[in-house]
Amino acid sequence: MGQPPKTPDQIQAMREGGKILGDILARLKAHVEPGMTGLEVDAWVASEITKLGATATYKEPMPNFPAVICISVNDAIVHGVPNDYVFEEGDVVGFDLVITYKGMKTDSAFTMVIGNKPSGAVKHLVKLTEQSLYAGIDAIKGRGTTTGDIGAAVSKVLEDGKLGIIRELVGHGVGNEMHMSPEVPNYGRRGGGVLLQPGDTIAIEPMATLGGEKIYVSPEDKWTISTRDGSLAAHFEHTVLVTEDGAEILTQA
Repeated sequence: MGQPPKTPDQIQAMREGGKILGDILARLKAHVEPGMTGLEVDAWVASEITKLGATATYKEPMPNFPAVICISVNDAIVHGVPNDYVFEEGDVVGFDLVITYKGMKTDSAFTMVIGNKPSGAVKHLVKLTEQSLYAGIDAIKGRGTTTGDIGAAVSKVLEDGKLGIIRELVGHGVGNEMHMSPEVPNYGRRGGGVLLQPGDTIAIEPMATLGGEKIYVSPEDKWTISTRDGSLAAHFEHTVLVTEDGAEILTQA
């Protein structure tokens, strides 16, 4: 199932909103340090979103998330609810943000190690998960590209790196709504899946672990999705526009 066509004004609104989102996340990465809490980060992001003329999509009636940004710590993969946990040096933390600007939504995420440069297995996890995102983006050759082409490129990087691939959670179309068709899995067969069209806007978001692929949802907050085996996880995401001959990343700073 494809996406409804977007007007040039809608695509331009996503470019502008994506730039705002990319800028917030770039400054957030420089802002976060040991001793901060997720609640403090959430308040800082909320202030920046308002200051830049956007709104927090997560706070809209759908999905009605309890914060403006998802913060997923260590074995949490996605949808972590910000709380009063104090970040410690060496924590692996993912930040996932969706904003609405001029009626259009953009979605992006990154994972970082708090307070220091990653090393060893953690460095391997973070580096290859980010690499797999760009491999997925590079697989978009414009007209004729399928979601299977993207998934195959993402999974090759992660499988070659002996990382667990989260298969129960997928990327998605984004723009008029936060989650739209098509689904964009982080695995697939080249030429398989849904055929993409120029003008489509999708969120590609590989999620990988240092262990298994099984997940569970927190029974406490009903949002946080973590690895079942307690292994560390990483998550990277960009919103991209499919063009006639490739892809344009909309959520770069």
